[in-house]
Amino acid sequence: MSKPLKQIHLAAHFPGVNNTTVWSDPKAGSHIEFSSFAHFARTAERAKFDFLFLAEGLRLREQGGKIYDLDVVGRPDTFTVLAALAAVTEHLGLTGTINSTFNEPYEVARQFASLDHLSGGRSAWNVVTSWDAFTGENFRRGGFLPQDERYSRAKEFLATTGELFDSWRGDEIVADPATGTFLSDAKAGSFVHSGQHFDINGQFDVPRSPQGRPVVFQAGDSEEGREFAASSADAIFSRYATLKEGQAFYADVKRRLAAYGRTPDQLKILPAATFVLGDTDAEAEELARDVRRRQVSGATAIKHLEFVWNRDLSAYDPEGPLPDIDPDVQDHHIAEGRAQVRMYRDPLATAREWRELAAANQWSIRELVIHTGNRQTFVGSPATVAGAIDELVQADASDGFILVPHLTPGGLDAFADQVVPLLQERGVFRTEYEGPTLRHHLGLAHPDDVRNEREAS
Repeated sequence: MSKPLKQIHLAAHFPGVNNTTVWSDPKAGSHIEFSSFAHFARTAERAKFDFLFLAEGLRLREQGGKIYDLDVVGRPDTFTVLAALAAVTEHLGLTGTINSTFNEPYEVARQFASLDHLSGGRSAWNVVTSWDAFTGENFRRGGFLPQDERYSRAKEFLATTGELFDSWRGDEIVADPATGTFLSDAKAGSFVHSGQHFDINGQFDVPRSPQGRPVVFQAGDSEEGREFAASSADAIFSRYATLKEGQAFYADVKRRLAAYGRTPDQLKILPAATFVLGDTDAEAEELARDVRRRQVSGATAIKHLEFVWNRDLSAYDPEGPLPDIDPDVQDHHIAEGRAQVRMYRDPLATAREWRELAAANQWSIRELVIHTGNRQTFVGSPATVAGAIDELVQADASDGFILVPHLTPGGLDAFADQVVPLLQERGVFRTEYEGPTLRHHLGLAHPDDVRNEREAS
């Protein structure tokens, strides 16, 4: 008997962070005007996507003491934008990154519960931590937490917000819908929490939201991140969008769920993915090369190399050879607030590998960065891209993808009009939304139903 087809989950990330977006393209628009967010969200909803994802940065990043000129200059507040988008969409999920290192459980729970009410049950929270003191300088608790404490705080933060959401459980709170007065003796919103990181008690003032709790996303590839996702998240962002690596990540994270009394369908795995479409595969390949060259200017290439070398390389020609000097491996990093610095855990080994690649292919600094940087995930005609997405999902390399177009705000339009219909024809993507909440879109049970099932068993 053949295996039933998996339904593909698709989402859209509003681009702009790092050098993903091609700002030089005449079709590129604003990253701060609401019209850009509205266009992007309406396109995603027209295509029946699960959700829109909005990242958040708590400080503009610097390199060499100057604002990184390829970063987003001006980043509006996540909650404000998502609340505004709730008014111009009806079905699309609204996902935002909110930091657990520099916020407090009560305020975050209150904001997400409010957004869930405003949107009719479409909110989601991407829980992240922050490792750098550079960002911490913007907050009263300046500084940073070691990795084990970051995840310890994040787990308690998430558990505490859950207690706040659950303080208005529907089976315990009974009210007269006409007057709003309580008919039971239950004290709505009452909570007490005492732990390592938080010691709070009081009353939560936002009633139970349509989803019970917002959907929880987590992004992290470390051992701690994978375990955190398996224990507490509804979905995890993955950096693995290829078959072999994707299948290994998928199997590893899904395997961990059983230890927490969870089943594989209770956690969705969604890698980020870029795409370039053309009328033919050859045209798309040519366009992809052009996009990569526009994403990686000479200045960008030098800045990227500085992430590894941890030195000022501004005197080097981006069209010339790599530096002979070795990376500086001291703890201070030239790129303040750049998470990428931590991606290269052995800069000396990375430098050796890159020199070998450059020598073997006669690449300049810029050519090396173009070839070793983030490549487009899906390149080809609409039929080719639809087939590639379907193949990876059916092979359990992912449950779907979060698409990151290289143009703002119209970069999603062609995918919505040309690829989505082909996935629908294959029977692997919805033609209409199945329900009103984001949990419906993702095939996730209501938290109360999960709790009741556990108690019954």
